[in-house]
Amino acid sequence: MKQLEFEEFYRCGRDVCLRAVLAAVGDRQLAEDLVAEAFARAWAVWPRVRRHPAPRAWIVRTALNTRISWWRRRRYEVALGDGQDAEAAQPGGSGLDPALLTVLRQLPLRQREVIALRVFLDLDTATTAKTLGIAPGTVTAHLSRAVGTLRGHLVTLNTPEAGS
Repeated sequence: MKQLEFEEFYRCGRDVCLRAVLAAVGDRQLAEDLVAEAFARAWAVWPRVRRHPAPRAWIVRTALNTRISWWRRRRYEVALGDGQDAEAAQPGGSGLDPALLTVLRQLPLRQREVIALRVFLDLDTATTAKTLGIAPGTVTAHLSRAVGTLRGHLVTLNTPEAGS
């Protein structure tokens, strides 16, 4: 029973969680690794996760927290390259428009996290605030700033003058 329930949760939630994490981190391979790790952790504590008010938000928050943990461990390592070549070689099968993904990468981390939870997971403000550990007003402010920035960049990208 537990396994079938988790399999259904994984099947229904994997893609939307991946898109949300991708929007927040901006790197497809990293997002896939983070989501896989988050689902593995969810399986380990599935009875608790399934009772969570927003299990998909739990997955996304866990993935984003994992990224921070990985970063803390690796920040002292010497980078051998900037990682851009590997990222450029990845197929764009994320379901996100490449122009949108480029602009999302330019947003501050907290704004990307709010976009990931509010837009990609369609969570309400209160659940997003609780998931991120911030006030609901802060969620609203970050969302407003992010949408304004996205609108400004994407409208500029789509105007006829921008293509000239």
